[in-house]
Amino acid sequence: MDLLKKKIGEEGIVLSDHVLKVDSFINHQMDPHLMKEIGLEFARLFKEAGITRILTIESSGIAPAIMAGLALDVPVIFARKRKSLTLTSDLYTATVYSFTKRESNEITVSKKYIHPDDHVLVIDDFLANGQAALGLANIVEQAGATVSGIGILIEKSFQQGAEELIAKGYRLESLARIASLKGGKVTFAEQRIHEGIYAGGY
Repeated sequence: MDLLKKKIGEEGIVLSDHVLKVDSFINHQMDPHLMKEIGLEFARLFKEAGITRILTIESSGIAPAIMAGLALDVPVIFARKRKSLTLTSDLYTATVYSFTKRESNEITVSKKYIHPDDHVLVIDDFLANGQAALGLANIVEQAGATVSGIGILIEKSFQQGAEELIAKGYRLESLARIASLKGGKVTFAEQRIHEGIYAGGY
């Protein structure tokens, strides 16, 4: 997605060979116009997948998920990382380890929001080691529902998350794929072709 890549090039800050800071337009301050275009792009990519619900994780995935939900005309659910006084029972849970924050979180979703006949699109901002996406997919599968796709804004292709998701049979669509952050420079990867089928990346 050229618009996202342009934004990363202009405003992304490389903090190390593994960390890209995008808090000026994705995960602290957000660019509403960019989020709208991201939502439309996910809707285009998954328009034939029969999506009935979108699942993301708080908080950075919420904005793109809402925009995709608006474009696809489906509800959006976000998994909570923190305990809620009003969400205490009948929960699907999974444990997600964040390598960036170096901590584990138990994420939860109420059982009343995902049903066995649902076709769920999982959306998240980053894909590195794949733990968040795998945790969300696990929640969908606990419900007996179908993971119809995983949509990622920024994929770090030099880490193993994408390979692991594809190996498990998930359809992965990444809007921007990064091959390297070495030398303080963002180097983008080519789009992925998986078994002759377009599988995301620009």
